[in-house]
Amino acid sequence: MVDRAMTLIDISPPVNARTPIFPGDTIFSAERSWQISDDCPVNVSKIVMSTHTGAHADAPLHYNKDGKSIDQLDLGPYIGPCAVVHIVNGKAFVTAENIASALDAISVSAPERVIIRTYETFPDSWDDNFTAVAGDAIRWLAANGCRLIGVDTPSLDPAASKTMEAHNAVYCADMRILEGLCLDHAAPGVYELIAPPLKFAGLDAAPVRAILRTLP
Repeated sequence: MVDRAMTLIDISPPVNARTPIFPGDTIFSAERSWQISDDCPVNVSKIVMSTHTGAHADAPLHYNKDGKSIDQLDLGPYIGPCAVVHIVNGKAFVTAENIASALDAISVSAPERVIIRTYETFPDSWDDNFTAVAGDAIRWLAANGCRLIGVDTPSLDPAASKTMEAHNAVYCADMRILEGLCLDHAAPGVYELIAPPLKFAGLDAAPVRAILRTLP
């Protein structure tokens, strides 16, 4: 029996040639290899894209040379209860205090998964000044049992960061990362997250079709 009290919220932006990417990274492109015609019964396409296009999961290999690749990761952290919080303050960093306050507002104390909305509206072009996540925020989440952090920005760290403090804090805590989520239609609250990455052997990241399912 289908539980009609549940609603699915797609938090993955569309992927196409206009999808914002880090300057210098690979722009998405697609073309037909085969096309339906009198001689061919099917359409088949090929694509070229960065592993960090649109909604995606970073593997530890992305930010640590000794880290695991995306196909080596347990899928557990990408599926399960999730707290969505809004911290749309236009500041350079989301802090531990910001997250604690936002979680308190939805009566959640120790979530296994936290997704942070920082944009009022998901951007349709590259934004150099997106809000990053402070290293102390990652450490606070880890100390409170968090296994995964998701953001609506291209990265946890500032675009020009060379130290990757937030990513390194994630690595130390063995947490998982989702980036590039579109949270325009996700109200603060508790959901079920469903966002397993594609099983790209040996790679540093993979796309996800991230879904929030409302709980009855």
